[in-house]
This record gives sequence, C-alpha cells and structure tokens, in this order.
Amino acid sequence: MFRTLARLLADSGFDTNEFFRIHPLQLSRWLEEAWAEGGQADWPGFETSPAGVTPEVVARLQLPGEVNGGLLDALRSGIAIPGQFSPAPATGIDTGAALPWDHLIYAFLVESTGVAEILREVVRRYVVGETLEAANDTTYSWVRATEELFFRDPPLFSITGTTSTLRPDPLVNRRNAYWRMFGMDLPHAPPGIPGQPWKTDVGASANVRFGEVWIELLRQVWLAFVNDSNAVGANPTDASYIAYLCQTLSEMMGMRRRAGMLAREEFGHVVTMSWFHLLLETENNVVGDLQAGAGTGGNAADRLARIAQRVGITPPRRARELFELADLVSPVMMFIEVGRFNTPSDAELLFRSGSPQPVVRDTMNRIIDLWQSATGVSIKESGVRVVNGSSPSSAQPVRLPSAHLPAAPDTAQSSTNGSAPVRL
Repeated sequence: MFRTLARLLADSGFDTNEFFRIHPLQLSRWLEEAWAEGGQADWPGFETSPAGVTPEVVARLQLPGEVNGGLLDALRSGIAIPGQFSPAPATGIDTGAALPWDHLIYAFLVESTGVAEILREVVRRYVVGETLEAANDTTYSWVRATEELFFRDPPLFSITGTTSTLRPDPLVNRRNAYWRMFGMDLPHAPPGIPGQPWKTDVGASANVRFGEVWIELLRQVWLAFVNDSNAVGANPTDASYIAYLCQTLSEMMGMRRRAGMLAREEFGHVVTMSWFHLLLETENNVVGDLQAGAGTGGNAADRLARIAQRVGITPPRRARELFELADLVSPVMMFIEVGRFNTPSDAELLFRSGSPQPVVRDTMNRIIDLWQSATGVSIKESGVRVVNGSSPSSAQPVRLPSAHLPAAPDTAQSSTNGSAPVRL
C-alpha cells in the first residue's frame, strides 16, 4: 500500500525522500482511508471479490461513516503535499479508482528475503546508540515512522491493529498467517523465538497441501508451454487438469477467508512489507546514509545486501528472485483465488500463445523461472522415464492433489520449505 501511495505522490512531483518525511500519524490515518476505499472488493476486472475482502467485510471493519462523513471524515490523513495537511481528500482517496493491496503471498515472499529482521536491526541501532554514522533528517524521519508504525502497538482500533496481549509478537503473527493460508514457513528462523509458536492451536485447518498443489500447477503450466506449438505427436497438455489445480487453490484460500478471517492480517502484513520494500527500490537518502547505494541500475536485493552487511546480518542469496516474485505472484494469486482460471478455457490463458491476454502467459513463464531459481524446486524437469528409456511416465500424478491431509500436521516438525535458515 505504501508503494502505491509513493507512486501516486511521485505522479505529483514528490520523490521518495519527501514521502519518508510524512508524519507517521498521517500515514496511519491514510491506511484507514485506503481500507475504506474497498481494495480488492472494488478492483476493476474482478467479477467477484476474494471472500476475505468483500464490500461487506470492508464496511464491517472500517471506521464508522463513509469517507465523506463520520469518523473517517474527522480523522482524515490530509496527505496531498508531504509535510503539510490538506483538508481535501488525500492522495488516492475519493478518486473513484480502487486502491487494491497486494495478496498475502506478496508479504510472504518479501519477508522471505529477511528484510524485516535486517531493517529492524537498523532501526534499533539508530534509536539506542551511535554504531551507525550520523544520518540526515530524512533518515531520522524514516526511523521514527518505521518504529511508530511497525515496532510498537498500532493506534487503538486501527485496521492494522493485529497485536495484543493475546498475540503480542508481530513476527509470530505474520508467520501464523502464512502457515494458515499457504502451509509454508519462512526460510529462516525468527531470532530469539524458540520452537514454532505460530503453529500452536492452528488445528488441522492450515493449508498444508497448498505448496504441493502450487508446484504441481507450475509444472503443468510449464508442460503446456513446451507443448503449446506441438502439432505432431502426443501432447500431454491438459487444460482441464490445470483448471482443477487452480480451483483447488481457490477453494483452499477461500476456506481460510470465511467471514473475513485473515482480512485485517493480510492488509497489515502487506502494508509492513510494502514499507520495507519501498525503501530498497530507489537511491534515496536513507540508503545513502547506510552506504548501501547500488546505482541507477541496482535493485532491491543489492541494497538489502549492503544494508545487511552494515548490521552484521547475512541475507539469503536468492533475495533478488524473491523481490521480483512478490510483484508477479501477487496478482496471479488474486485471480486464482477469485476463480478466474477455474474453467479449461480460462486456464488456457496461463499458457496458450496468441491468447487475448498475453501478459498472463508471460507472467507465468517468468514466475516459473524465478520460483525454480529461488527455491531450488525442479519445475521444468520432464517426466521420469522407465529403466529402459522406452517411454516417459505420465505427466500427471495418479491421484489428483487434494486440499487436505487426512490428519493434523505435526507441529513439532521443523520448517518445511527452506533449505537452510538465513543467518540472522
């Protein structure tokens, strides 16, 4: 969400440095306004909205009153010109255009880079001592906003208020949401937190088969890519099976969204990761003070690696792929969740050349490349051949993947989707 606001302000001529000087109270209030705008519930092109962010759920969780009245009007953010308060609707608000936030998978992939722990240590060092060089006013404004927004309890009754005495640690809370929705753990252990408390009392409802079905979908789409122009011989492409996999993922996510479950959590976690991601996207004053510049051709992973070195942390080697994946997988997962690929004809958009929406096919192709590189999971490997090499095995499993395991997962087991912890 903060990346969206920064882009909107950039269109008005304000750069990232000016964005970081916005008062954190204004940023917090803007989030309330952005939530009330409806997000995915009003996104053009969605015939239906994800179960967790329907207009009814948005209205139930927002401050009383429409944007033009009630508490929302009394508590406007006033963000139009950084450093000032404008009584008119804030940037991006009341424009008639939706402000959709990213899917929860965006937060999972960005946090997999270790960015939360790395920037937490940066903020800690700035506020408790002088182990980092003196910074300019923009950096101290960013430090204050980061601490106020993400490393203390949010304002009472805030839409992002998902910490309390019942769930006090935001690191654990985010991992809980990722585990419930995707059955996946971050590839690094949280510092200072023994065991896996985010799996406590989750029960058997976590989508522990999600990763398996997702990988199978990527493999089947790649198989369809390879055989798309195959006019001679056997063609193992099965659009019906791809549609079934998409429907399975959609149903799994829908079960975790009932009655608005995980709606606030998704919004808050995406907001947090978008703030960290925004810092790393440009050559701004904060990056300069941390001596982490990567040049105009640099990327977020390069800057993160340099910042991590300043605070004695080793980030994951595949951070670059993870940052790019976050932006690509998020919209695809949104459309999967609302069932846009649940029929064979719609599923063909994922792989068929010459389709009316080539961006979908191109995005899936890039996701497959990056996912294989980032995770080490072989997606492009062809079917297993028999010993004499006479014929390949079936391109599909004997049994279709199901959404649930027959029994609850063993919460005592270690994280399942990372090959090695990030050394934090």
